[in-house]
Amino acid sequence: MPVHVVQAGESLWGISRRYGTSIENIVRINGLESAGLIVPGLALYIPDQGLPVRYYQVRPGDTLWGLAQRFNTSLQSILTANPGMDPNRLYVGQRIRIPSPTKLRMETLGFIIPYSAESFLPILNEIAGNLTYLAIVAYSFTTEGNVVAELNDTTIISRSKQLNVIPLLTVRNFTAEGFSAELAGQVLGNATFRRNLVQSITNTVKQKGYGGVSIDFEFVPPPRRNDFNTFLRELKNALGQLILHVNVHAKTKDIPTNPIIGAYDYRMIGEIADIVAVMTIDYGYPTGPPNPISPADWMEQVIQYSVSLINPRKLQAAFPLYGYDWTTTDTSQYVTRALTVLAAQNLAISTGATIRYNTTFQSPWYLYWRGSEKHTVWFEDIRSYIAKYRLIDLYQLLGVTYWQLSFPSPQNWAYVERNFTVV
Repeated sequence: MPVHVVQAGESLWGISRRYGTSIENIVRINGLESAGLIVPGLALYIPDQGLPVRYYQVRPGDTLWGLAQRFNTSLQSILTANPGMDPNRLYVGQRIRIPSPTKLRMETLGFIIPYSAESFLPILNEIAGNLTYLAIVAYSFTTEGNVVAELNDTTIISRSKQLNVIPLLTVRNFTAEGFSAELAGQVLGNATFRRNLVQSITNTVKQKGYGGVSIDFEFVPPPRRNDFNTFLRELKNALGQLILHVNVHAKTKDIPTNPIIGAYDYRMIGEIADIVAVMTIDYGYPTGPPNPISPADWMEQVIQYSVSLINPRKLQAAFPLYGYDWTTTDTSQYVTRALTVLAAQNLAISTGATIRYNTTFQSPWYLYWRGSEKHTVWFEDIRSYIAKYRLIDLYQLLGVTYWQLSFPSPQNWAYVERNFTVV
């Protein structure tokens, strides 16, 4: 595995010599601010010349020879990647690593809030090859169901299509106060307003040249569950061959009365939509206690529930490109700020914090002090991203979404480019 976790006393010079690469290469791929400063626990991604590794869960009838043929690899390669495995005793549910030139094919979607096209376009130019869809977060709607443009999207739509990335119009039930349950409830619960919204979205998509729409309605009132399904069905009928992508809050069981997850009928939404993205993010959230943003064990529970109701080839899981920094001096009131994964990594380095890794959550975290204030930071690194991509492969999901693309994550993009085929 081309991941090196820094130990006390190590230097980039020594690490570069060990892996036969340059210090400059390590600095670039990992977004380090300085070649002279690293901390224990820092995970460095150092791509090698080895084959990408696929992750597979054994099914009835599988044989090691058959798997080697399917993944265009050799028996010996599989055995080497799985020390101690008995090739004659595969069992259903067994998870194995398969070095293979046959990369995982997936569809990816990145969100962007287009505050400044000028600052985002260089980012899009650099990572476009890692994206299938670009969800442009620029629209809300009125209480009568009329779509309202909040930001200018024209330049980004045009450049996205030039780069062969399909732009999707993202509509949110968003107001100056944030996501509005009242706005969603009022429009979805009124047949006239609901039809207005369907028509307004469809007209805007076609007028602006979008390839479809990504619906991000959050905190929909549970009594509007059936109305939400009706809205999606009417919208898909109006869109025709254009993409209907629907984002839903993550859950591990259905609780129809829950104010956050109750309105999402996974089975019905999965039947209507072309793609369903489960928001496997913000497990640890602002104002709550410090927790991982997207722990792998929880993500797997969400995926297991989701694939029991939704075709996995329609399903995407959300990956965060951010972390949270909690002020934890006073545990009766948490003050939280968001920061990019790169900023979180480099904050640990600049404060001299030792980065720890929770093997259950598959997530990195650390503590640091600012004066008399104690801080706890949870974020993502190459290890936690690999753990999540492993689940995409194991459950054969369609792909992933990223929130959001203006947050730099060089380790992630380098890993995607090296290990996957984005279609």
